[in-house]
Amino acid sequence: MHFRFSLLPVPFLLCVLFGIRNVAAQEKPLIDYVETRIGTAPSATESARMHSEAGSELKGQTIPVAGVPNGMTHWTPQTRASEAKCIAPYYYNDTSFQGFRGTHWLNGSCVQDYGSFTVMPLSGELITDAEQRASAFMHEKEKTSPAYYGTWLEKYQIHAEVTATARAAMMRFSFESGEESFVVIEPNSDEGEAFIEVSKEKGEITGYNPVHRIYQGAGQPAGISGYFVLKFDRPIKQFGVWRGDTVSPAGRSVTGNGDKVKSGAYLGFGSGKQVVSVKIGTSFTSLEGARLNLEKEIGSQDFETIRKSAEKAWNEALGKVKVKGSEKDKVLFYSALYRTKLSPRLFSDADGKYPSFAGGTPVQLAEGFDYYCDFSLWDTFRAAMPLNILLEPKKTGDMMQSLVKKAEQGGWMPIFPCWNHYTAAMIGDHAMSVMADAYIKNVRNFDLKTAYSYLRKNAFEVNADPKSYDAGKGRRALNSYLQYGYIPLEDSVWQAYHKREQVSRTLEYAYDDFCLSVLASGLGFTDDAAKLKKRAMNYRNVIDPGTGYARGRYANAKWIADFDPFVKRSSFITEGSPAQYTWFVPQDIAGLQNMMGSRNALTSKLDTLFEQGHYWHGNEPNHQISYLYAYAGQPWKTQKLTRKIIREEYDTGNGGLSGNEDGGQMSAWLAFSMIGFYPVAPGTPEYVLGSPVFEEVTIHSGNGKKFVIEAKGVSESAYYIQSATLNGKVFTRNFLTHAEIVNGGKLILQMGTEPNKTRGAKPEDEPFSVSKIKLN
Repeated sequence: MHFRFSLLPVPFLLCVLFGIRNVAAQEKPLIDYVETRIGTAPSATESARMHSEAGSELKGQTIPVAGVPNGMTHWTPQTRASEAKCIAPYYYNDTSFQGFRGTHWLNGSCVQDYGSFTVMPLSGELITDAEQRASAFMHEKEKTSPAYYGTWLEKYQIHAEVTATARAAMMRFSFESGEESFVVIEPNSDEGEAFIEVSKEKGEITGYNPVHRIYQGAGQPAGISGYFVLKFDRPIKQFGVWRGDTVSPAGRSVTGNGDKVKSGAYLGFGSGKQVVSVKIGTSFTSLEGARLNLEKEIGSQDFETIRKSAEKAWNEALGKVKVKGSEKDKVLFYSALYRTKLSPRLFSDADGKYPSFAGGTPVQLAEGFDYYCDFSLWDTFRAAMPLNILLEPKKTGDMMQSLVKKAEQGGWMPIFPCWNHYTAAMIGDHAMSVMADAYIKNVRNFDLKTAYSYLRKNAFEVNADPKSYDAGKGRRALNSYLQYGYIPLEDSVWQAYHKREQVSRTLEYAYDDFCLSVLASGLGFTDDAAKLKKRAMNYRNVIDPGTGYARGRYANAKWIADFDPFVKRSSFITEGSPAQYTWFVPQDIAGLQNMMGSRNALTSKLDTLFEQGHYWHGNEPNHQISYLYAYAGQPWKTQKLTRKIIREEYDTGNGGLSGNEDGGQMSAWLAFSMIGFYPVAPGTPEYVLGSPVFEEVTIHSGNGKKFVIEAKGVSESAYYIQSATLNGKVFTRNFLTHAEIVNGGKLILQMGTEPNKTRGAKPEDEPFSVSKIKLN
């Protein structure tokens, strides 16, 4: 048998070979790994069923956002019409699509939407009521990404799509039925106070939805509105407005009178198959601001250009961390990283204008920074804000400056600033944590002097003005805390949304005082630093030495009787048990060990919490607990437990979160833990080492340098660290410093299936504690 060979030119062969190599080397865009619907269905985890009480606690409360990181307005399919508390705009198990909502829903929360509006295409008959106009839709026909959402509306034969910028959006509706085409616009004012107006001549609709406060001052006007301007690209054939059941053809405007009656507007574009596009601008300052944002961010761009720009923004943000591992783990990780980048929310317009904090007027100008709101600080100070500090230092500085401006405009540093107002929604005073954490990690592009003055005011001054205190200004129960060194059970903390919860408040204030001492020391306020460092030890006043658990205490120093540390809810504990809250002493785990008597006593209590099912990952106060073995000579247990929690409490399914996402905190824990470390004590420059899931992680923290973690031999069974080197030198510590990461370098971990119980077991390998006491 004879073969004939045809000789090809060498350059051609090289081109073919390199072409094949380049195709193989092409990376999948990181945005393609994101599943935006994780957390939109009820949790399927055992711990959620065991520990949750409220129905909302069983849900992630996330929504499939289309937009850009930290955008002013996000866009989501709406399956629930209300802006009511604890009702997210979208739930996976719902079967009807009511429109695209321009939403300000706090990511994964149990709060309320505000200033939102909904846009719904329909064909055939005009229907204005949200539930009646809704169309069946199939999840199999949803296309979701952080930059885009599209679906097919069965009822109307319409392909509906949306993409967005930070302050604007574009929708595209492909009408396929040939019948009359309509678009309905509804401001989602539950109070019935909205305004909307049609201009056929301009081809636009404008309007606003007034915002109302929640928690402290609930129901009162917040002084701001969600403004919107919509510009359509097709001639308007008919139009009108509606209020309740009354439709007014050719009506040009409608203004609600606060009677809780819904209202809106509609446009008709005639019959026949056609595509209608609409460009939308949003603002919190004015209609002019919304129009400016539309012109600045979209202008003459088309749908696909805007979509590509949003995809680029997400790929850049997600690309701050590159990982090598299984495709499923990449979905889990990048979906989590996406969810950490939805709040805080951009609040200033493209020209820098934004409404004053706690009142709305006068309009302010953000000069040299972007103004943000919706911080959910009780949740996010733990890991979501530290993740921002690590990956987005410039943006984080803007967020800190936003807090400073809130304090200047409102007179007190806010504790849980949402809806551009004071809320007193949760306990603690955690602006101190995030600002100290930013400072100690060299993020200082904000007014530190002014920040410190207002933080100090929160820590040292009791707000004696009943009206402003009731409205949320000042630390709750500070007078008791200063008098006793703890909050006694007699102080029921009535002027708060969360009442009582005295022990949890004491523990969190002690930690916040430590954080403020870090700032005081760094800024040269030595007297303040000494006082605050002493107050950081107040946690000892609510840890019962007889039981070793956090326990309610009266003003006469007696402990509450009939004490069960494992009860699922207790009046003096926030959203959990005394056994869970005992571990909220991130500033001084060594001191907590000392109170318990020994390392063995501490680790025995940790073992009991985990082995007997008392740990609840679905709520934030538990999040640091699995890392505390690293403070007691048993880091291998941290390695084991963090991997267990990752696999049991998270998944890529729609019910893949074991509790409320809460502003990105649930996902920040996952993102950090999959990388392999966690910020147990924000306000210190340390990250406690866990066990990475990925064989390689590369962190780009914005200064041109990269930090690589290589986990050799890592697998589902090989999650124990056998040995480690940092930049070629033997590394035995159980923590990394912020400087080690941002300055670049390489951490190599040798992984194995059995624990190395000697590595990291020495006291000098332990992370920071205020009172570093050597124990047996």
